[in-house]
Amino acid sequence: MTDRIADIWGPRTPHAKGTVWPARVDQYLEDGVGEDQVEKWVPSACLLCSNGCGCDIAVKDGRMVGIRGRAGDVVNHGRLGPKGLYGSTAWSRSKDRLTRPMIRENGVLVECDWDTAMNRIVEVSKRLKPLEHAFYTSGQLFLEEYYTLAVIGKAGIGTPHMDGNTRLCTATAAAALKESFGADGQPGSYTDIEHCDAIFLYGHNMAETQTVLWSRILDRTRAGDPPVLVCVDPRRTKVAEEAERTGGVHLAPRVGTNLALMNGLTRELFKNGWVDEKWVAEHTLGVDDLRAIVESYTPEHVAEICGVDAAEVRRAAEIFGTSGNVLSTVLQGFYQSHQATASAVAVNNLHLLRGLIGRPGSGILQMNGQPTAQNNRECGADGDLPGFRNWDNEEHVKQLAELWKVDPLTIPHWAPPTHAMQIFSYVEEGSIGLLWISATNPAVSLPESARIRRILAGEQCFVIVQDLFLTETARLADVVLPAAGWGEKTGTFTNVNRTVHLSEKAVEPPGEARSDLEIFLGYAAAMDFRNSAGEPLIPWRTPEEAFDAWRAASRGRPADYTGLSYEKLRGAGIPWPVNDAAPDGTDRLYADFVFPTATGECETYGHDLLTGATVTEQEHRALRADGRAFLKGADYTPAHEPVSEEYPLLYTTGRTVYQFHTRTKTGRAESLRRAAPDMWVELSPSDAEHLGIVEGDFVRVESPRGALEAQARVGRVMPGAVFAPFHYGTPGLPGEAGRQANELTMTVWDPVSKQPYFKTAACRVRKVRDGSSPAPAPTTAASAPARPGGVPETAGGAPTVSRAVPLPSYPNDPALAGGR
Repeated sequence: MTDRIADIWGPRTPHAKGTVWPARVDQYLEDGVGEDQVEKWVPSACLLCSNGCGCDIAVKDGRMVGIRGRAGDVVNHGRLGPKGLYGSTAWSRSKDRLTRPMIRENGVLVECDWDTAMNRIVEVSKRLKPLEHAFYTSGQLFLEEYYTLAVIGKAGIGTPHMDGNTRLCTATAAAALKESFGADGQPGSYTDIEHCDAIFLYGHNMAETQTVLWSRILDRTRAGDPPVLVCVDPRRTKVAEEAERTGGVHLAPRVGTNLALMNGLTRELFKNGWVDEKWVAEHTLGVDDLRAIVESYTPEHVAEICGVDAAEVRRAAEIFGTSGNVLSTVLQGFYQSHQATASAVAVNNLHLLRGLIGRPGSGILQMNGQPTAQNNRECGADGDLPGFRNWDNEEHVKQLAELWKVDPLTIPHWAPPTHAMQIFSYVEEGSIGLLWISATNPAVSLPESARIRRILAGEQCFVIVQDLFLTETARLADVVLPAAGWGEKTGTFTNVNRTVHLSEKAVEPPGEARSDLEIFLGYAAAMDFRNSAGEPLIPWRTPEEAFDAWRAASRGRPADYTGLSYEKLRGAGIPWPVNDAAPDGTDRLYADFVFPTATGECETYGHDLLTGATVTEQEHRALRADGRAFLKGADYTPAHEPVSEEYPLLYTTGRTVYQFHTRTKTGRAESLRRAAPDMWVELSPSDAEHLGIVEGDFVRVESPRGALEAQARVGRVMPGAVFAPFHYGTPGLPGEAGRQANELTMTVWDPVSKQPYFKTAACRVRKVRDGSSPAPAPTTAASAPARPGGVPETAGGAPTVSRAVPLPSYPNDPALAGGR
């Protein structure tokens, strides 16, 4: 029995390079429920990070009572993390679940029936013009729901104002993949961990954000032939510690200087002859321009900008330049920081310069932050066109128009899709009159929180929220719709490395709650959307029918689902593309070194990474990419808000292992809540000493936009920086005080991906009063105190069963065929 609050990653199962990751089944059942009392196990995949772990839901008396990992699943080989184990089912029985629709009457939300709520929505929708509608969705819904929403928005209404909270976490991943390779889709695979010689983690605290994937890495680094790790992070995380333990490097650049560091690493590859010149000449474009851009970024110059040691820059570059196979992962430390897309593209450049792509052990994972962010991007609910089509390509628009039987002019493509930050600005000024928010909590998660609350509470826009609970955002809505959650509906979702899972309905939702698919279909029927033949625009009525409609939309595109079906997905996840050429799925992309960059095929014609200026179709055609990847670069520029005498510290936000996003689910799991119950802020020992602050003191952190008050953790963040977790919102759960990290962040975004910057604000800190206890920060991972002792260990959780099992089958990795 293992306490997975205290032992986050569970027992080790080390194994040699090139062998299959041993299976280990993790299981958790509620107190008082024995395994023999479980009436059925319903197949699904975990929704509490982007890893997409295959699992089964335990059901007893019509309730979800636990979860176990699925040993034969290619993603997790039976493992689950603390959030998945303890947070997957507890929320489903919370007494504050929404069970009936609500409408605002005389300034107060009151319960009503579905007809009343939908009639009010339809009445407003019908009197507004198409461009007065906006939809803001999530990375939490199912593929079938995203695709249905995309058809409603693009063909039913005809609005370009569609995006998701994926803009906050994964937009730069998509943008970087498009800029380098022509289309979205992760080139690498989790199986690259089994074959690589080095792993680079750029702004990616995997030990806390994807705990099962980190377990997979630990089982290689603790073997006799471990890969070397390189960590880029301003905090001393468990990833950083493991990098040093393996003989690698921890690079801690100043917040906002990632691109300068990446330019320095790229220069070292050129300078030391670690570039595969023949491969680059055959399979890429732009090498000479890139070489000229990075020429001035010597290790000494990089050290001056980033505050890192020049020798460590050289050492990190040497590891990349001389290792046989390298796996790179990237996440929010790059995506939510200054020059995000340029920095993420620089990771792609390193791999392209050495030809380290498309083969076992050499992969790129531009990670996602949410479990179904990939589906949002694939299906077009984030504003892009479904199937990774190019909104600027008339032929791609025509394909969708023929599929949906609508006039091509109905589908918005006269300008780029409206990104989330712009949508909220339009709402603020009154040009958007209806904003439909599904499964997300922007009142907590968007930057400059006070501004977002004012926008949502204003009279200028009719706000609809569909969710599980009366969140901080739902309290500001005009209509609130009760939604069914995970395990209460059926659908598919796709994880970071393109693996598609089917999640079957395990139990009925409470009260009158409906699935998001049912809600969207109900709206489409009430609006009577029709195609050009006079038929219902959306003919499907079930999740499986919606999936089949999506398969048709994906045909011939990079994310090709045509070879998949619900029946085929019952058992284990399968990575796309799945079609006649790859009936069992595709473990990694670009094995033939041919990229979807041809002008008629690509998802974008590209951008200038420094300014965001678009490349025209004519300019792109003149490049004659013809299946070659792009090497692109940009010069480093200082961040938007430098430190000053008034605001001398840099403010950055992030996650903790025990909570997910705004805690809609994990905040209702008692063991996770005990482990990370409330807000805290982290200071370095030198900054704390200078400010007269000790562990547990209450401090006020201020930026030009707002402030928060919380207890201080004297921790492992680099000097000059202040770290705050973004999970904690205004009072919503009993006994909690308001603590919002995003009161301080900026309404500024990357010029290419349009992802807002959460990690480059200036701030100041002052002590408010003495504390009588340590900060409520976990002690088990990156938020541990800098000086252990005197701070109690993080409280334990419920015990979890972990057991070794036989090796899983591995049909999609030819390199591991012998391990089937």
